[in-house]
Amino acid sequence: MAAPAKPAPRPTDWWGEAKGIFWLVLAVLAFHSLLAKPFYIPSESMMPTLVKGDRLVVTKYPYGWSYVSPSFHVLPFLQGRLFGRLPERGDIVIVTPPGKTSDYIKRVIGLPGDRLAVRNGTVILNGVPVQRRSVGTAKIPVDANVPCDQPQVMQYRVTGEDGRLYCALPLVRETLPGGATFNTIDLGDYPAVDDYAEITIPANHVFLMGDNRDQSADSRVPADQEGLNGPVPYENLGGRAEFITFSLDGTSTWLNPISWFTAMRGDRAGISLHPDRSAAAVTPAK
Repeated sequence: MAAPAKPAPRPTDWWGEAKGIFWLVLAVLAFHSLLAKPFYIPSESMMPTLVKGDRLVVTKYPYGWSYVSPSFHVLPFLQGRLFGRLPERGDIVIVTPPGKTSDYIKRVIGLPGDRLAVRNGTVILNGVPVQRRSVGTAKIPVDANVPCDQPQVMQYRVTGEDGRLYCALPLVRETLPGGATFNTIDLGDYPAVDDYAEITIPANHVFLMGDNRDQSADSRVPADQEGLNGPVPYENLGGRAEFITFSLDGTSTWLNPISWFTAMRGDRAGISLHPDRSAAAVTPAK
């Protein structure tokens, strides 16, 4: 008895495959633009809270959506935000500087209507110095991503009891009006960023600073020095930093899969990036 003929193979539906890939890419872009996206820390400006090599999650919806919300910054400036609201003092935010397409990460220090100045490294909000107290040092392990080899910080290299090299940077704990409290790094007297003449923050603008106060190009720094050039329109906020997913010490290479694991800083995964708000609230003078 003859074997039944095999059915002819169906031709590949290339158009259907292309449509499937298109919708998948569109869904990923929509998720990144509207809900959350990963972010990589490329510098030391937010130490000790964030160190170079940290990977974190940024949520897009807490402040509503604006022209910088899409994953690729291709839209021209559009005033306002959809379902917009202002951040709270102490939030860590992603910001796209006006006229640029790269993202910075900084902390919200001043809100619309605040009178803000910086004197000898102390933030003055509405005429009241922000509470500050020294809390020792931040012992950040020295590695390829944090070499601690800049002239301003080399003096802070120390060898720990475990024989490992650390960057032991001086910590100052700040508490903002409203109770948000967090650690900053103060390397001493740097007039270019330690003194800032009083301004009144305009409506729908925020004043942003890095936690590494003497090594941050933020609202205190002019645009021609890669800074934010004063308060930033809230349309330029791209989202809020939530938590660290994982962190790499800079020794991994694409060609060596084992290094993807050996480069992990295991003690940083899962760290929340929300400020501690358990401190007693301080009401700003208006």
